[in-house]
Amino acid sequence: MRRDYLYLQDILDACAMIRVFLEGIDASAFSVSDLHKAAILQKLTVIEEAAARLSPAFREAHPQVEWQDIIAFRNIAVHAYFAVQWEIVWATAADDVPELQSQVLDILRAEKLESRDR
Repeated sequence: MRRDYLYLQDILDACAMIRVFLEGIDASAFSVSDLHKAAILQKLTVIEEAAARLSPAFREAHPQVEWQDIIAFRNIAVHAYFAVQWEIVWATAADDVPELQSQVLDILRAEKLESRDR
């Protein structure tokens, strides 16, 4: 079984890529860019999949992260693709991803888990 910190690394990698994808674009540019929408949705799916694979004990030990909301978003994005509300994807990527990235880094530091420099 893969260790939880590796899933956290996956989350951090996806957060970093989303932040790169968002550089220099605003909500209106995002809304007309199929490339940005597809790339960001894919990285959000990686985040949600990694969150779903974290052990229940780990998620319970870190309630400051809204794991269930992250996992639920994945189900909407993956299972109802054609019903994706891009405004929600934008808000999640622009507002929630930086916060999640910070929370995961704090967890890694607090638990002194292996982490690549960010």
